[in-house]
Parts: sequence; C-alpha cells; structure tokens
Amino acid sequence: QYFADRGLFCAGRVEDGDLRRVAKATGATVQTSTNGIFEGVLGTCGEFEEKQVGDARFNLFTGCPCATTSTMVLRGGSEQFIAESERSIHDALMVVKRSLKSKSVVAGGGAVELEVSRHLRQHALTIEGKGQLIVSAFAKALEIVPRQLCDNAGFDSNDVLSSLRKRHASDDGKWYGVDIETGGVTDTFESGIWEPSDNKSNSLASAAEAAGVILSIDETVINPRSQDPGAATGMMGGPGGGGGMGQKPLSNMMGGAMDMVNAQKGGSRSGNLGQGVSYMKGRGGG
Repeated sequence: QYFADRGLFCAGRVEDGDLRRVAKATGATVQTSTNGIFEGVLGTCGEFEEKQVGDARFNLFTGCPCATTSTMVLRGGSEQFIAESERSIHDALMVVKRSLKSKSVVAGGGAVELEVSRHLRQHALTIEGKGQLIVSAFAKALEIVPRQLCDNAGFDSNDVLSSLRKRHASDDGKWYGVDIETGGVTDTFESGIWEPSDNKSNSLASAAEAAGVILSIDETVINPRSQDPGAATGMMGGPGGGGGMGQKPLSNMMGGAMDMVNAQKGGSRSGNLGQGVSYMKGRGGG
C-alpha cells in the first residue's frame, strides 16, 4: 500500500523463481526489507507494462540490460492442448541444450537407424548359428523408427523404407532419412534435421541392454489359482449363497441336529436345538 499510494506499481505473492529471473534480467538484487535500500540494488529495464492476455494479467519487462532468457505465453482452447504444446516446446529446447553439450550432431529422420541396420545385416552374414538370427532381428527392429515416422505423417511406410534401403545401399546415402513434407526421402543432414550424437549412442546402448535383459529371462512366475474355489464362500446355502461342494444347506443341518437330540431322548420333536445350532423356527410335534 505504501508504494501504491505514491504511484508505484506493486505486486504481491510473487513466486521465488520469478523474482530471481526478474532480478537477474534487470540487474537488481532481491531485498527482504525496505530498510537501507540504496541505488546499487535497483534494476532497470527499457519498458514495463501490465498487459491483459485472455483471462490473465502479465507484467512485461522489455529492454532489460542483462536479459539472457525469454518468457513464452502459450494459449489454447483446452488444457490438454496447452499441456501438449508445452511438452513439445520443452522437448525442442532440451534437444538444443543436449546438442550444445554434446558438441556433435547426426542426421535425424531415421537415417542413423537405417545405416546401422544395413551394417548389422551385412555383419549377420558372417555369423554362424543362432547368433545370425539375433543380429538380424536387432537390425529389423531398428527400422521401426523410420517406419513409425512415416505412419505418424500419414505416408506409406513400405514405399519410403524401400527407397531408404536403396539410398543407403549406395556410397553417398548414409544421411538419407524420411521427408515428412513430401512423403519421400531426403538428405536430412543437408536439410538441417539433426539430433545430438549422445542421444543416439544412449538409445542404441539402452536398446541392446533391454534386449539382453529380455533374452536372459528363462522362467516366469504365475500366481496359481486357488485349488478350493468354494473355500471363501462359507456354508451359506441357496443359489446366491454359493455353498461349497459336498456341503449340506444350513436348514438341513439344523433339522438333522434337532432330530438327533429328539432321538436320543426317545421322544417326539420338541424343538430343542442341537449343539452348534443357534436359531431355528419352531416345528410341530410328531
């Protein structure tokens, strides 16, 4: 209120991350108290404005002297669309970050997978025994990447893969991959479709490790079904009670217990209950 009374903009409940980013961009220093403020802790920017975007209000700092980051505002018709857009942008930024750390790139669009698959198929011909089948299967699995790219783009994967195999069989076709704009093949390295080399190395290593783990499984454990399906249903009679096999209905057991008591006494049915029977409707004499 102190700042608002003097014509100064004031924002409350600002997140710590936003405070640090604004301070870093404007060259300011975050203060925990208004006492002892001097000019050296203040930041500057070219222009500040409060702008309404949809239902939200944003504070825009432009022309900051130390700005090294930017803010992207995503808008969409649904939360699902916005979340998907955010994931896509995040993935793109992380690829750029990984490329800068890796300091080397390779062609994308399935070019690397097709080239590795070609080498594995040739190497499989030099192996005798079942190892040849394993290497050939691994080479075939690598072709799933360009095939899936074609399916996602709505093109015929069989035609594109045939063209890619033909290109990779030549001496200058190792960088050819899927062209999702024309539905054909193109030199993805010349087209600027790159991927960090570290990502490709990690993907191939993880795929080989996963295949080895699956092949090492020699037995699976299955929880067997209960051998006594009526054990959990108890002794309740009737069609809905699900009495166990070989067990008499409760009414028959009660009648039998009562007849046993009367026979021991040598009299007619008196309605006395036998041991273990807690309740029974009265029955007439003999």
